[in-house]
Parts: sequence; C-alpha cells; structure tokens
Amino acid sequence: MNQELNLEQRWHFLNLMLQERFNKKPDMEAILYLIGINEYRGRMPKYKFSKEEKQDLMHIAVCTVLSLGGYYKFSFYDQDGWPHFEEVNKVPLNTMKEQEELLKAYILEYFDM
Repeated sequence: MNQELNLEQRWHFLNLMLQERFNKKPDMEAILYLIGINEYRGRMPKYKFSKEEKQDLMHIAVCTVLSLGGYYKFSFYDQDGWPHFEEVNKVPLNTMKEQEELLKAYILEYFDM
C-alpha cells in the first residue's frame, strides 16, 4: 500500500475491503475480533464463541498487533490453542484518541496496508 496515504485514508481503505468481504461495515471491535480468530489455533467451535471467549479473542488481537511495535512478545500456545503473550514494554498511556490511532497503525501493519 502506498505509504503516502495518511492513517485515516488507509483505515478507510481497510474498512472498505472488509466491508466488501463480509458485507458489513466493521468497527474497531469487529476488526480486532477477526484478527483474534485468525491468531487462534484451537478448534473452532462451529464459530460460536462465548462472550468471554470473544473478549479473549480481542485481547489476543490487541497483543498481536501491539507486538508489531515491540510492546508484547508471543510466548506460547496452550493446549487449547490459545496464544499467550508477555508484555515487553509498557504501552504509552495516551489519550483514548491516541491509543486508537496507535491500534489503527498496527492493525494496518498487520494487514500490510
């Protein structure tokens, strides 16, 4: 993807691509959920996850994308296929908007956008 495009333009392009693929406009939570599912190596229980498992999938996604910035490091997969991470560096405590932009940047890198 052209690096001259700014973050919001690239984010918009990713949203359009995912909307075309899934016929539904994704929000940040949906994108994190997709990444979490992609990183999960366990059995897919008929694509039905409990509320807690969905939260775990989004946590996996956050750790995965922030690992691209050196904030987390993958440790291992447990016997059920759930990846575990360890914190390497503290994520800067910025404003919510700055945190969202940080996540967006690493999500775009994850999708190589």
